Amino acid sequence: MKTSPCGNGMVLQSGRFALLLSSLALVVVAVHVWAGTDAPLRAGTARVSLVPPPEIKAALGGYGARMSKPALGVHDTVWAKALVLEQGARRFALATADVLAFPPRFKAAVVERLSGEGWQPDQIMLLPSHTHTSLDMMALHPGNTFRIPQVGLFQKELFDHTAGQLAAVIREAARELREVQAASTAVTVRERNRNRRRGLTTVDPELVVTRLDTPDGKPLAALINWTAHPTFMDAEDMLFSGDWPGHLQRTMEALIGAGVTVLYYNGAEGDQSPMPPTEAGSRWERAERYGREMGIAAWRAWQSIRPRKVTAFGYRTERIALPERRWHPDFMKTGGAEYGLNEAMMREFLAALMPGETRSTCVRLGDLLILGVPGELAAELGLELKARAREATGVACPTIGGMADEWISYILSAEEWRKGGYEASVSFYGEPLGRTIVEGVLRAARGLN
Repeated sequence: MKTSPCGNGMVLQSGRFALLLSSLALVVVAVHVWAGTDAPLRAGTARVSLVPPPEIKAALGGYGARMSKPALGVHDTVWAKALVLEQGARRFALATADVLAFPPRFKAAVVERLSGEGWQPDQIMLLPSHTHTSLDMMALHPGNTFRIPQVGLFQKELFDHTAGQLAAVIREAARELREVQAASTAVTVRERNRNRRRGLTTVDPELVVTRLDTPDGKPLAALINWTAHPTFMDAEDMLFSGDWPGHLQRTMEALIGAGVTVLYYNGAEGDQSPMPPTEAGSRWERAERYGREMGIAAWRAWQSIRPRKVTAFGYRTERIALPERRWHPDFMKTGGAEYGLNEAMMREFLAALMPGETRSTCVRLGDLLILGVPGELAAELGLELKARAREATGVACPTIGGMADEWISYILSAEEWRKGGYEASVSFYGEPLGRTIVEGVLRAARGLN
C-alpha cells in the first residue's frame, strides 16, 4: 500500500483481484463561479425511477441489431439520482442516470422545466452511466426524424417523461439541504478493465470515491468514478437494467446503510471494456458479480475517507466550437453497416444530429474535480487530461465525467482516428476532435483557480 496522488487515498495492488471482492477550438467562457469561503456546504439527495410506463413501449439503446424493439420488462430498476450542492449563493446539481447517454438538446428540456426555480444550464451536470440496457439515446433526440430502426426512433412521449423525471429528481434533492463535509480518495484496481482497440494496452485503473457526511458523521452521499463500458448484456437482452454500475451502487448502499445515496459516473471509457472476474454464468450473473466486487472495492475505499469542511467549491462552463463534421472512411464498413446508413443519408444525419458546438462544465468539490467531457473519450486522452488538470489546478482528485450533458461522438487522438476501427467510425469530427475537446475542457478547469 502506498499513498495515491488523491487526498488521503491509497493504491491497492491486486493480482487477479486482491481487493477481494492539431486544430484547437475557439473557446468562449460561458460562466465561472468559484469561491474559497467559510460558509458551510449544504447538500441534498434524491432518486426517481427512469423506467417508463409500459404503454410508451420504450426501446433499449446501444445496439442497432435491436431494431428499436420495445423492452420486454425490467430486470432491475434504472434510476436517476441527484446531488444538489449549495454554499452561500452558489448552487449546483449533479444528476446521474442509468441510461446509455443524453443527446444534444435533451439537457435544455430539463433546464426549461426547472427555470421557474432559478436553475440555469451552467448549474447542472447530467452524467449517464452508459448502460446498454436502458433508454435509447436516439429515442430522446428531437432532431431524429429519420425513422431508421437501427439508429433509433424518436419517441416524444418518452422524451417528455424522461426530461420530467430528471427535473423532478433535481427539484426533490434541492428541497431539503443539510450541512455536509466531504473528501475523496483513489485506489488502483488492476485487471478489471482492458483496452478494446487492437494493439492498445492503455487503461485507466483508478477508482475514485467521494464521501459526503453530515458533521455528526452520518453518511449522506457517495460519488463513484470507474472507467469501463457497461456492456455485459448484448442485443438479445431486452430487459431494463443498470448493468454492473447498477449493482455497484446497490452494493455500496447496502454495505453503508443509513439511507445513503450512491451516485456512479463513468470516465474516459471510449475504448475501455470491463474484465469480468469469471466467464462462468449468464451475462446477467457476470454483470452482477462484477458490479458487486467493484462495489466492495469502492466501499473499502470509502471507509478510509475522513470527510472535512469544504472551502473550495465552484464550477465553470465553456463553449467549445467543434471541427467540421465528417465521417470516417471506415464508417460504411462498421457503424454504417450497423445503423443502416449510406453516404447520402449520412450528410443529412450529421447536419441534423451532430451539433456545431458543445460545452464542457467542470465542478470542484474540495479535493475532487469532475471534468465534464461531452462524449466517449479514449483512455489515453483521459489520462492526459487528468494529469494536466491536476498540474494546472492543484486539485488532488481530477476525474473524467464521461458523456457529460450530451453525447457528441467518440473522441480519439488524431493518430487513433486515422487507424480506423469501430470507435473511429463513430467519431464524427475528424482528426482534430480529441485535441479540441482536451484543450477546451482544460480551459474550463484552469478557470476554476
